[in-house]
Amino acid sequence: MVNEIVSETFFFFLLVPGIDGGGLADASLTDSYFSTSFIGVNGFGSPAETKYPMMQRMTNSSSSPSLLNDSAKQYAAHDPLTSPNSSLFNDFAALSVSQRRKTPNPSASEFIPKGGSTSRLSNVSQSSMSAFSQALFSHPSMGSPATAGLAPGMSLSAGSSPLHSPKITPHTSPAPRRRSHTPNPANYMVPTSASASVANAVSQPPSTGQVIQKETVGGTTYFYTDTTPAPLTGMVFPNYHIYHPAAPHVAYMQPKANAPSFFMADELRQELINRHLITMAQIDQADIPAVPAEVDSYHSLFPLEPLPPPNRIQKTSNFGYITSCYKAVNSKDDLPYCLRRIHGFRLVNTKCMVLVDMWKKIQHSNIVTLREVFTTKAFGEHSLVFAYDFHAGGETMMSRHFNDPSADAYFTKRKWGQHDGPLPRQHAGLLPESLIWAYIVQLSSALRTIHTAGLACRVMDPTKILVTGKTRLRVNCVGIFDVLTFDNSQNNPLALMAQFQQADLISLGKVVLALACNSLSGIQRENLQKAMELVTINYSSDLKNLILYLLTDQNRLRSVNDIMPMIGARFYTQLDAAQMRNDVIEEDLAKEVQNGRLFRLLAKLGTINERPEFQKDPTWSETGDRYLLKLFRDHLFHQVTEAGTPWIDLSHIISCLNKLDAGVPEKISLISRDEKSVLVVTYSDLKRCFENTFQELIAAANGQL
Repeated sequence: MVNEIVSETFFFFLLVPGIDGGGLADASLTDSYFSTSFIGVNGFGSPAETKYPMMQRMTNSSSSPSLLNDSAKQYAAHDPLTSPNSSLFNDFAALSVSQRRKTPNPSASEFIPKGGSTSRLSNVSQSSMSAFSQALFSHPSMGSPATAGLAPGMSLSAGSSPLHSPKITPHTSPAPRRRSHTPNPANYMVPTSASASVANAVSQPPSTGQVIQKETVGGTTYFYTDTTPAPLTGMVFPNYHIYHPAAPHVAYMQPKANAPSFFMADELRQELINRHLITMAQIDQADIPAVPAEVDSYHSLFPLEPLPPPNRIQKTSNFGYITSCYKAVNSKDDLPYCLRRIHGFRLVNTKCMVLVDMWKKIQHSNIVTLREVFTTKAFGEHSLVFAYDFHAGGETMMSRHFNDPSADAYFTKRKWGQHDGPLPRQHAGLLPESLIWAYIVQLSSALRTIHTAGLACRVMDPTKILVTGKTRLRVNCVGIFDVLTFDNSQNNPLALMAQFQQADLISLGKVVLALACNSLSGIQRENLQKAMELVTINYSSDLKNLILYLLTDQNRLRSVNDIMPMIGARFYTQLDAAQMRNDVIEEDLAKEVQNGRLFRLLAKLGTINERPEFQKDPTWSETGDRYLLKLFRDHLFHQVTEAGTPWIDLSHIISCLNKLDAGVPEKISLISRDEKSVLVVTYSDLKRCFENTFQELIAAANGQL
């Protein structure tokens, strides 16, 4: 009954100088121990920073121009990039890919479809292909590759991606404590023989002393053997809740603070609060009448980007249609989702839903999951709506890394062959290489899952890659191209996936090159020589080789697995950084785990103390058990020093509340305000008075008195 009264919430104490963490001047230091992979770029900083303009940065912008529209550029007949004597291709020849791999790479064949050859990628409609999918490097010695395709009935040789999320144990089953992996403190202190017997209890018949328990839930009877070992003689556990110090592996990662902190880091708290604000944001329907109140089963629509004007004719260069994006709440499960609307699109054939169903089965930590696709007229015209998971606080890679016009000055103002000065020094305005590798690992992992499922990403573009937190990437808007460019005349909808997968690798190379140059101008064809020279000077040869491999046309089908040797041990660095980040977040969670319980105690005390009248008795809160609780309240919050100044100690408040909640037999002296009465009671006595009094209030509130 108590848990029904006050929901889970945070417990806020009085802000006390020296113990509230306010003395920490630099909140950004809290993340300095993660690893170089978590170096923040426009990440969350101090609470005073305003990093959430609602309509500009929180989501992907479909109105951004195409990042590489080379079709409008005129190229000279002699391109130094395609010359056999070009230094770029001399660098690429050092990889010796064609010489070392006379036979197909066994690990790379995982995503290569087996079947007859199909037409080249250039035969595919240009409206369905992003400029990011065009190869930048094409060597004369490399012939036109025969791109294999998926013939009807053929499937990829790799295993499928995870299709379903893990199931949750029904709440009607027996107590999960017996099946959970929660460690029992007694398990670590029993003799070796006892531990062995416990470990083998499942395969051995019950021995003497083991009791077979029986429990009936919902008409089903469960039998189990209680193998919980009894504590050894001399084992003593605290009989009240305590706060333990930080774990050593986390304490040594953290910078030393001026005072111990009892709460989570300010930076993490601010990030969570900002996400909550964005999730709960709403609009005034009277101010924005163009947004309908309800679309299909979704309501409370909130625009995540500026709405296009009603008379807009220009279409986006990404999808070829005018698009808009909203946050909405599903009335079926009351969860927020992101709705991507395609304006003026009429779905004439539902065969494309086969591909939509394949996308809905993909669950990956670096992919924004597609939930459903439906048509609607709620906006006043035929529209196609894609519903995705909503990730509050996300911003596109374009707005995170490529929103600085001055970053393009190096490529736009400086002509090749006219050196105005030395090249940029290491990391002088460039991204750290560890951050780029963190992005490569995440994006390649997403592509691997997509290609394994027999699909192609087709939106590997900075405007369609979400960045949450500091370095977390998620590929957004997946599946839209598959629906918009679906060909009803084709018998096999997966026939062109092989070409699209090759285009994904080229797009990945362009994204990596743009990140290495910290500028989108670096991936334009006329700036490639300078861009690769910049990469060669400032980054490792592995990063340069990876970019060259992805951007150069091959005479064979490639796989995302081919870049794994180039990533190498950096994969373990990113895994270690993610686990360290998890340790730190769990440690911050441990600081807040008792807050809900302590808040409930204070809420109950607040309903009892100083109540003006109860059951027509004005002195109810000043007599009997309530008087003890009033004195205990003064003991908690109203103590003074010998000089008469307030004595405030947060640890004293937490310790006393924990002892009250546990009902320990420790004695405490309660003194009246006039100091004429001194009562010596135990915490167990106070707990009995506390529970009896509160139950009396609950009974009166329910009409039982």
